[in-house]
Amino acid sequence: MPEQDHLLIACIPRLRRYARALVSDHAQADDLVQDTLERAWNKLALWRNGSDMRAWLFGIMHNLHVNQVRKPALATVAMDEDAFAQAVRASQSDQLEVRDLHGALQLLPGDQRAVLLLVALEQMSYEEVANTLDIPIGTVMSRLARGREKLRVLMQGRAAAPASAVALKVVK
Repeated sequence: MPEQDHLLIACIPRLRRYARALVSDHAQADDLVQDTLERAWNKLALWRNGSDMRAWLFGIMHNLHVNQVRKPALATVAMDEDAFAQAVRASQSDQLEVRDLHGALQLLPGDQRAVLLLVALEQMSYEEVANTLDIPIGTVMSRLARGREKLRVLMQGRAAAPASAVALKVVK
């Protein structure tokens, strides 16, 4: 198996993690990863040997995601994923914190969320993020700063989140 195939396969767990953070639905995230891998496989000859395969793949995923957000969605019926889940939750408070963080991430503008996830979750450098998203490094830094600040405010509860409002109505 050529080296580029090994590099592509090694990136799959990170692609899945980023897609699940970027898209709120697991099935949509898996579809996004599959579409990314399909496009990358078909365009593998365009990848420059010696460059960062991960950044190239994340660029493809970002462009696919933007295209999917722009086009109208088809009506689908979600399957109950709980029937297939085998994982055991750590604790109720951990689950609530993760849910709150996920909800707060979804409230961020897409450009800020993408930069924040690539830097924080994927540990990409500012330069790698700039190359991946095809934006200047200064734009990466400003989006990251704005995204972090808005996320901090949301997590501290100073801004009303729709999910928390629904949760309060259920508790009362």
